[in-house]
Amino acid sequence: MGGLLDMDPHWLWLALGLLLAVGEMAIPGVFLIWLAGAAMVTGLASWLLPIGLALQIVLFVALALGSVFVGRNWLRANPIDAADPMMNDRGARSVGETVLVTQMIEGGSGRVKLGDSEWLARGPDAEPGTRMRVSGHDGAVLLVEHLH
Repeated sequence: MGGLLDMDPHWLWLALGLLLAVGEMAIPGVFLIWLAGAAMVTGLASWLLPIGLALQIVLFVALALGSVFVGRNWLRANPIDAADPMMNDRGARSVGETVLVTQMIEGGSGRVKLGDSEWLARGPDAEPGTRMRVSGHDGAVLLVEHLH
């Protein structure tokens, strides 16, 4: 009865490498790719060289540890810059935008409309309908100032 364990080990290593590479694409974190590379090299080595399973496992562990160490150091020296570093920081993205006061800013706080949503705001007193500029943010609260 043929089963998974009856397969040549190099196919299992190559399949593991592909599975880890797909995992890296599905859940990017720049970690699984190093393990995928180690599995692929182990698969190629076990295909080309007559090495036993124990040596294949030792080779995989050594390659995985080495590649993770080298990759981590390389990424530390060459950090990946985000295409839009403020993508998930809506408050920071709104700095410089013009907003409309929807609830009077009195005593330093009120509400403003930015795009299609309303935000809590802090700034100088202003009547509803006043246009102001976002100068910063404190969490989900926009800091606003009068237009100049």
